[in-house]
Amino acid sequence: MNYQTLINDVLAIADTAGKQVMEIYQTDFEVHTKEDSSPITAADMASHHVIVDGLTALTTDIPILSEESANAPWAQRRNWSRFWLVDPIDGTKDFTNRTGEFTVNIALIENGEPLLGVVTAPALNEAYWGIVGEGAWKRDPDGNIRQLTVTEPPAEKRVVASKNHLNDETREFIEALGAHVLVQAGSSLKFCRIAEGAADIYPRLGPTCEWDTGAAHAVLTAAGGKITQMDGTPLVYGKEDVLNPFFVASGAWY
Repeated sequence: MNYQTLINDVLAIADTAGKQVMEIYQTDFEVHTKEDSSPITAADMASHHVIVDGLTALTTDIPILSEESANAPWAQRRNWSRFWLVDPIDGTKDFTNRTGEFTVNIALIENGEPLLGVVTAPALNEAYWGIVGEGAWKRDPDGNIRQLTVTEPPAEKRVVASKNHLNDETREFIEALGAHVLVQAGSSLKFCRIAEGAADIYPRLGPTCEWDTGAAHAVLTAAGGKITQMDGTPLVYGKEDVLNPFFVASGAWY
């Protein structure tokens, strides 16, 4: 499989989904609540359908796990050595609050590890993508493309934190790092900020699901960074329970 060709096609799918999202973003959309009390809008479902239809046409033999579709039973998923992992809109609260910091996320998972990922921020007109072992890139609002790499942290570490989930445990972790400055970011952009050298570390001591992290995990890894559980072991995918353990995303220094 030619992953460079594949990721270009996936980026095109994400861009198409982003256009659908922005059409709704610019209207007086309604916000509904899912069973888990999280918000959902028509934009989530519009993005979901564009992505699922696009990936199904692109790779007919690779199953898809999306946040906005009924999950396949574990008896079926446990046999997936390779699958697409999709979050049609990560940061729906950022979407509903119109901060612009929401993302469209598509990852290819292989043997429990993110192999490639695409993250687009439609309202910011930015896109990130990466292939593990081959590199990561960013497209800026002017259409310029540059390769990404994590950086060695300055003496005052730049800690990226969630604007919506900064709990006491996270504050304690951050204080233990010593001299630091907080870099605020929404959704999966937190990982991308590390990948592009604009931040150094992102501790997440709170709940997330696999689709929240898969695409940006691939981008960060491809840029030379990593995500590990609190005990230092890798964050893996394709579990029966799609919830992630607590983790730390960082450059290679941590």
